[in-house]
Amino acid sequence: MTDKITTNPVSWKRLLIFFIIATAVSNLFRFDVFNIHPAIQKLPTWLSILVFALLHPSGVLLGTFIVMPFLRKERRVEMSLFGTSKQKSLLMCAIPIVLLTAIGVNNDYKLENHIYAFVAIIGTIVYCIEEEYGWRGYLQEELKGLKPWAKYLIIGCLWYVWHLSFVHDRSIVHNLTFLSLLIFGSWGIGKIAETTKSVLASACFHLIVQIMMLNSLFRHSPDKTTKFVIFMVCVGAWFMIFFKWNKTRNTSN
Repeated sequence: MTDKITTNPVSWKRLLIFFIIATAVSNLFRFDVFNIHPAIQKLPTWLSILVFALLHPSGVLLGTFIVMPFLRKERRVEMSLFGTSKQKSLLMCAIPIVLLTAIGVNNDYKLENHIYAFVAIIGTIVYCIEEEYGWRGYLQEELKGLKPWAKYLIIGCLWYVWHLSFVHDRSIVHNLTFLSLLIFGSWGIGKIAETTKSVLASACFHLIVQIMMLNSLFRHSPDKTTKFVIFMVCVGAWFMIFFKWNKTRNTSN
């Protein structure tokens, strides 16, 4: 482990720059500091959903783009959009798109359920990819020389602070639960990222949590039973792909 830390030193200055940009820029849009939400809501519904999905995590993506070139100058970065298999990454992504679009999602936007489901799932995937470029694509690479418990604890804590959930919800229980979820998620998605080197594969597991619990686009539909079925089908299929991916990696090594 000592050799690892020496080989992959952490630049805390670079990490801090990334996190300041990620938090400041994202929350300018999330808290609508410039009062642009009314203008976006006047756009066609499908477009407004995609614009919000692009803007809210944009600070994470921007921070990554700014600091990543400096990290690449120091050492090889293994994470990429498709990782070690473009085919498997795209297959993982296609499963929830096809499934949600086929099922349909009730909505208040007066969009046909299947069209809305397609737009909502595409928007959510875009959102998750932007986040995952930061948390796994950059931050996990930056901290790769640390012990796993320290790496995932730091990522989870930064991920929690980035959301600023404590600003509008002062409940200690809620915030501790959310923090614990993000630390656990940092470990779980981090393991996927380590095996696949794929931002898109990581985004898929991020996506399922969004559908089940966090994303307002799916808050009231599908119902809990349908969401559970979606969860089981997606995660079951993903783990089959993941184990095949891991087997292929071990064989090539």
